[in-house]
Amino acid sequence: MTFSFELLSTQTGDLGTARRGRLTTPHGVIQTPIFMPVGTAGSVKALAPDDLKGVNTQILLGNTYHLMLRPGPEAVAARGGLHRFMAWDGPILTDSGGFQVFSLSQGTRGKALAKIDDDGVTFQSHLDGRRYRMTAEESMRVQMLLGADIIMAFDECPPGESDRHVVKKAMDRTTRWLRRSNAAMTRAESRLFGIIQGGIYDELREEHAKELTGEHDLFGWAIGGLSVGEGKADMMRSLSATTPHMPVHKPRYLMGVGTPEDLLDGIARGVDMFDCVMPTRNARNATMFTSRGKLAIKSARYSDDDGPLDPDCACYTCRTFSRAYLRHLFNAGELLFYRLGSLHNVAFYLSLMEGARAAIEAGTFFAYRESCLQAWQQGPDAKR
Repeated sequence: MTFSFELLSTQTGDLGTARRGRLTTPHGVIQTPIFMPVGTAGSVKALAPDDLKGVNTQILLGNTYHLMLRPGPEAVAARGGLHRFMAWDGPILTDSGGFQVFSLSQGTRGKALAKIDDDGVTFQSHLDGRRYRMTAEESMRVQMLLGADIIMAFDECPPGESDRHVVKKAMDRTTRWLRRSNAAMTRAESRLFGIIQGGIYDELREEHAKELTGEHDLFGWAIGGLSVGEGKADMMRSLSATTPHMPVHKPRYLMGVGTPEDLLDGIARGVDMFDCVMPTRNARNATMFTSRGKLAIKSARYSDDDGPLDPDCACYTCRTFSRAYLRHLFNAGELLFYRLGSLHNVAFYLSLMEGARAAIEAGTFFAYRESCLQAWQQGPDAKR
């Protein structure tokens, strides 16, 4: 099986053009638009591969920074690569490690852990203080050893509220680092995605998208530097300024986004792929996503509620357990809750994507988006 991307159908509305596609990799076919659960250190927290397959997960994201520090790319490669190491036989995308490295440059208590220069970044491990050097070439080396299907180019991601001068400098570095990433990426079993930057400055977004896609014929493209501290309106405006200048017949990936509303808004503007830690992180904090909005399962109001978490959900958690039981598990500190809660939230996100795909095919996506937004405003206890 080789790599390909096929655009199957589109629907245009006031916000943009929603896309339905099919992305083929050596480890399987991905129906888009799609959400990628995040397997930071080689696992999606609290979930096993069988759990993920049970809710129709099509592709996972692995984190280069964390896997580089522990157990190390050589250790993963020696055990057959990330697919075999984590017993996941479906597609995997690895990020470049840049976002985590650059976020460390802000430091804690005024002490920066990373120093950025035009060649790369020198940083200290948050685990043991050991110093590392990350460059475009090193990011490619690590990701190739991990053996992901889709590899991300090394880029610089400035904070969301950065001024134009800072954003332009990071954008120009990203341009140069993409050339180096592309030259260093030699693994035939993987494909490279470039990353478009430009912060919240529309003219920089357009400039960078045209510059990169004009210079490189890559397999796919990502929109970076959003959902990093800017407001929702700025994020969506910047996204709208970017996607029209991206190749139509290449997959588009919006990095690190986000809420269910963000996913629908991204699809409406032409995005195909998303990732975020929100489903599993929120579950660990007792916040559950449902077809009628977010539900705080630790609330006392659910102590005698024998209904399912979400009557409209067919996941194992909702088929099997009551809200009262799930509340008991969380409040008792039982580890089972983290599996059941995470399973439901991931299932919710993937079901939302499945609904979006069907709606685009039927030409009803923008009505589907509106109906979801209205339903979430009702609250999880609204009568059906």
